[in-house]
Amino acid sequence: MSSGSTGTQRDWARYWRAGGQLIEAMHAHFSSHVYHRHSHDSYSFGMTETGAQAFTCRGGSHVSAAGMIMMFNPDDPHDGHCATGQGFTYRMIHIAPGLVTDLLADVTGTPSGLPLFPRPVAADAGLARTLRSLHATLTGTSTPLERHEQLTGAMARLTRHAAARGRAAGPPGAVTAAPPAHPAASPAASPATGAALRIRDLLHDCYASPLTADDLAAAAGCSRYAAYRAFSAAFGLAPSEYQRQLRLRAARRLLTTGLPAAQAAAAAGFADQAHLTRWFRRCYGVTPRAYTQAAG
Repeated sequence: MSSGSTGTQRDWARYWRAGGQLIEAMHAHFSSHVYHRHSHDSYSFGMTETGAQAFTCRGGSHVSAAGMIMMFNPDDPHDGHCATGQGFTYRMIHIAPGLVTDLLADVTGTPSGLPLFPRPVAADAGLARTLRSLHATLTGTSTPLERHEQLTGAMARLTRHAAARGRAAGPPGAVTAAPPAHPAASPAASPATGAALRIRDLLHDCYASPLTADDLAAAAGCSRYAAYRAFSAAFGLAPSEYQRQLRLRAARRLLTTGLPAAQAAAAAGFADQAHLTRWFRRCYGVTPRAYTQAAG
């Protein structure tokens, strides 16, 4: 396993990923880089080492200062930028939901739901040390057994943290399952929710196509403005931003197969390689080339 890096003297980033994209890790320092609003299809756990970073998530503004931890559920839209003049250094670990399920089944001995982390930032020195140790194990010269042990222990501690915070923030049972990738469809679902789900299905089916506002309105069965409002309220991203996320995820998958960036860009629906590179770095902090070089 190896790492890819990109950046300038002021901004730098090193990326690492295991085979199959089940686990990825990043160590970076940013002072000028600004993350565009985006989301991941994985859990994302991190710790800020120096400085402070500000971001919005779930309708609120947050700051992660040195020693604090960050916890994002799958499909949590968020952005990010430096909160001080000195920049910030942080470590982030992305873990696929399926792997989280397997790890927690090992811990409990029975299948269980995915955890929900109700707050995206917290001050927990012990958990920060756990995440730093896990990051070092994943990106270092550790053995597969060491990585599994560290992952299992870290997920057990993270889940206990989520459960404790969930009890403090909401009713019992609030942290038994991760939020679905889309609002739950039910007989009681509102017309706006139904419209949002139909738009989502269209975007997933045709993410690489040049969809128009009329296409979305036709799928939703309402006006273009009503379609935009319904989708944005349900998913926290505008339809165009959501489509871009799907394209970026498709490009990431293609890059891991060894497909050149230009071909991955075209297959995923980007105008060209430069367009993919620009958005890849805005949302992930590294270029497609650095991501490919991080292959294990």
